[in-house]
Amino acid sequence: MLQKPLNVYWKKKNSMLDFQQLVGIVKPIIGEAGTDEKSTPKAILVTAADLKKVCIELNQNPATYFDMLSCLTGIDNGTQANTMEVVYNLYSIPFNHHLMLKVTLPRENPEVDSVSDIWRTANWHERETAEMFGVKFNGHPDPRKLLLPADWEGHPLRKDYQHQEKYRDVIVKY
Repeated sequence: MLQKPLNVYWKKKNSMLDFQQLVGIVKPIIGEAGTDEKSTPKAILVTAADLKKVCIELNQNPATYFDMLSCLTGIDNGTQANTMEVVYNLYSIPFNHHLMLKVTLPRENPEVDSVSDIWRTANWHERETAEMFGVKFNGHPDPRKLLLPADWEGHPLRKDYQHQEKYRDVIVKY
């Protein structure tokens, strides 16, 4: 992904960007950027359609160089809100930048593009989120289940999940 040698990025270590400057970098891609400054780290609210472009920019921009996806997780906001979220925690090792991206999705068909081609760590994070919350990651290279058996029914971390009474003729007790 990098087009310049890493030492070019390390030389700029002293040019620490604040949150508003990071918002300014993604603003041309997403327009008026929503933010959540109460979260830790502070978050930029991104649509599913813009996520991939924003991630590429944050990863490849010499001023940001977010070279690490620390965590990717799903949040089920419940049937009343009728939304789910995918949260991306990014980190730039050379600049010590922390940033969160939040994508809100509809519960009925939660889909977002995979970022596993930008950060390899996204591979397993996306598989786990797909399995536990039912989020589909378009373009994911290996969408197999990671934690549950391949024939498991439902997504256990969704708030409306109904526990199976039996799995392969074995009573499942909780």
